Amino acid sequence: MDNPKKSQSLSWEDFKSLGNPENAPELPIEESDIHDFQDIIRIHLEKKGRGGKSVSIITGLSCNDATLSDIGKDIRKKCGVGGSVKNGEIIIQGNHREKIKSILQDLGYRNIKFAGG
Repeated sequence: MDNPKKSQSLSWEDFKSLGNPENAPELPIEESDIHDFQDIIRIHLEKKGRGGKSVSIITGLSCNDATLSDIGKDIRKKCGVGGSVKNGEIIIQGNHREKIKSILQDLGYRNIKFAGG
């Protein structure tokens, strides 16, 4: 019986047919894939007009609505709370500013500041 984990040797012709990765064409980068990690991101704490309940509002992310929605979904999931994305802002229920900051840092954002509350 053949061992499926056993390495196989390639002939020179098979090896040449794989090609050189340096000669591979570059894929175009879509604007939706580009994040500006130099943005100043602010995480506000707000209670006004919400029946005394606090929410964390994330502003300053410059990306399209679909990416913003994905980031918001990821934050809501990791914080275990509800929230929404409206008018270029991510709204998370409760005061989770420290946790949100660490999540955004894991995504590659570095310039994150707290505001309000």
